[in-house]
Amino acid sequence: MSRRAAAVVVGGGIGGLAAAIALARGGHGVTILERRIAPSEGAASEEGAGIQIGPNGTRLLVSLGVADVLAPLAASPRAVEVRDGLSGRHIVSLPLGAWIAARHGAPYWTAHRAHLHGALAATAAAMPGVEVVRGVTVTGLDAAGPQVAAVGAEGPRARGELVIAADGRGSRLRSDVAAGADLRFAGKTAARSVLPAAAVSSVAADVVGLWLAPAAHVVHYPVDAGRQIALVVVTSAREHSEAWGAPVAADVMMQGVARLARPVRDLVEAAGDRFRAWSLMDLGRPVPMARGRVALLGDAAHPILPFLAQGAVLAIEDAVVLAGLLHTNTGPVECVLGAYASARRERVEAVARAARRNGAAYHLGGALGAARNAAMALAGGERLMAAYDWLYGWRPPA
Repeated sequence: MSRRAAAVVVGGGIGGLAAAIALARGGHGVTILERRIAPSEGAASEEGAGIQIGPNGTRLLVSLGVADVLAPLAASPRAVEVRDGLSGRHIVSLPLGAWIAARHGAPYWTAHRAHLHGALAATAAAMPGVEVVRGVTVTGLDAAGPQVAAVGAEGPRARGELVIAADGRGSRLRSDVAAGADLRFAGKTAARSVLPAAAVSSVAADVVGLWLAPAAHVVHYPVDAGRQIALVVVTSAREHSEAWGAPVAADVMMQGVARLARPVRDLVEAAGDRFRAWSLMDLGRPVPMARGRVALLGDAAHPILPFLAQGAVLAIEDAVVLAGLLHTNTGPVECVLGAYASARRERVEAVARAARRNGAAYHLGGALGAARNAAMALAGGERLMAAYDWLYGWRPPA
């Protein structure tokens, strides 16, 4: 395999763009096939979507040349403030800000997801060797020839020595690598919104707020350089919906948080009818991340539950690891992609397990919820954050 092997990336989201940038920096030619016709469609689809980027992610954004573009639009919250969702009682403060930046050599940012996507897109567009083809829905792959072809309704659309499937949690290409890997409902629904920080007086605007309650939790944090607040309400649910980003009426949202503390109710009320909801899904089991000359990346490989705020960051990690292996290995592409899958397996599984544990712990009630709160308060914020050194201190293999 040539170190400058041509790659086809299916999907122009966060993971696909990060992969294109990382590959192009190593001298590879990259064709991105994106189903959306215009970049503005991506921004519109991310309405109400905030994102948290731990030091393991911001460190990689620096290496990709993206951090300087995103920095003016990001926020750096000072702490995670954990509270009891019913009483509003403060449980513990987990340090972020200067503390976590000094500990891991990179900041903890919160941002609007569209701003992160825009920063990646602008960086990719400025790089030689990256071509973006829009309005293409890839339905399958043809690996019969010397190159792999990404196939759409009108036939082959691009060919390369490898294909990277970065087409999201509903990936059409996942089955080409991992047959029978079907999404399952995780028993929870999330509703998200973004509202002006000026409209918020019930909660601190410079922190990540985490409110824990029986069968529910609420998260809020600053985005758009602190000018807006991203809000996520997660509730347990028995049934799931196939819709992604379906609008939720204000009165329905208020009914859902009726038992929660007044500051949370005020926050949800201020958001009004700007909520969009989706059912939380995962694969329930690890799947192979590569087969032959095809690699899965990001949510196509591991749709992580959002209770560790690592989904997008894991996709960026995938991209950097894959590009690094392709650049430094001269063996057959199949062997390099197999090494990528092996390199990512343990990391991805560890993050997925931790996210599931958090999701269960956040929704405890009664005596178990009280015990959780007492244990967190006793441990203290610095000790709790230090327990995540394995997560935030991660660096790509040399």
